[in-house]
Amino acid sequence: MRGAGILDSRQSWLRLAVSLLIATVGNAGLWSIIVVMPGVEAEFATSRGTSALPYVLTMAGFALGNLLIGRVVDRYGITSALIGAGLLNGTGFALAALAPSIPVLAAMQFLIGFGTAASFGPLIADVSLWFRRRRGIAVAIAASGNYISGAVWPLALGWMLGDSGWRAAYLALAAISVAAMLPLSLFLRRRLPVTVTAGVDAEADARLRATAFGPRRLALLLGLAGVGCCVAMSMPQVHIVSYCTDLGYGPAVGAEMLSVMLGAGIISRLAFGLLADRLGGVRTLLISSAGQLLALTLYLPWDGMAALYAISLIFGLSQGGIVPSYALIVREYMPSREAGSRIGFVLMATIVGMALGGWLSGAIFDLTGSYRVAFLNGIAWNLLNIAIIGMILLRSRGAGGQQRPLAQP
Repeated sequence: MRGAGILDSRQSWLRLAVSLLIATVGNAGLWSIIVVMPGVEAEFATSRGTSALPYVLTMAGFALGNLLIGRVVDRYGITSALIGAGLLNGTGFALAALAPSIPVLAAMQFLIGFGTAASFGPLIADVSLWFRRRRGIAVAIAASGNYISGAVWPLALGWMLGDSGWRAAYLALAAISVAAMLPLSLFLRRRLPVTVTAGVDAEADARLRATAFGPRRLALLLGLAGVGCCVAMSMPQVHIVSYCTDLGYGPAVGAEMLSVMLGAGIISRLAFGLLADRLGGVRTLLISSAGQLLALTLYLPWDGMAALYAISLIFGLSQGGIVPSYALIVREYMPSREAGSRIGFVLMATIVGMALGGWLSGAIFDLTGSYRVAFLNGIAWNLLNIAIIGMILLRSRGAGGQQRPLAQP
């Protein structure tokens, strides 16, 4: 395969390291709104469901950004997308800090979410192009930037909130977004020659034909599965701070649990990345989704502080492999020239699931006065995800499809 020596090379790993730094900074907008949600609710004297509206708009922008920016990356490369995203995030955070109402804050969060998307699906898609034999662990590392961001920023913002309030914290994020993302993005200017990926694309096409699924049908199935798993995932991730506040433990304890959850998710993503290099994306996704279901079920009988710390740890260790596996499945079955748009579409669906689940959990709490039914709702959506992925696995095996990753040439 001509030029194949570029794949899995030292240059590929250096590019991955820079991408991880970008993802850590660029994903701050996803977690900041979760941490400031109780403060926003108190300042504007609104309901739990209404205070979750800025989060929903964040995820709506994030979902749309993954789809549209993914297409831009396929055509123009990742650097231009990241520079634009850094400027958009800086502007969004600065204007959000001045928001006089929930609707205005929600509108600014939509801009932040859209810009943040460049540091998730499109960046993961770019990383996936530079690896073949170690694509599983490489994608997992790139996706871990989202969780590293989630482990770092809730703690940092928690300290800022105690000292200066959420508006000052947002002004700090505006400056950090521009100062960090713009120079780092310049390190990713080089694009991979088409000749390097020709052989990989031929093998991916053979895999897709073996499963008897067309690319659009497979993408739609993965998208539906993504909605299911992420409605379930959103219940603890979005509402753990508010849940702990309601139980009397305070928002600081909730922020610590979120950091534990996402810190464990980093370990989980790396472990599942290594597993994916042996088992392939579909099997890895099924295993991780089953683990998430188990962890969600544990939230029902126990709500003590120590128990919640332990369950949050289990949740993080279980579900970290889910989102990267979708990107791997796309790369295992679809051509490199469509990586940004296809991965963007599937990850957009997972984000829609996170937004839907975040809103549903808040709405269910407003109706019932408890998060118990919200946890049950998450479990039901998780079962839908497992059913779809199980069907894809069985159909692939029945068609003689090769689920294991490609061998090293």
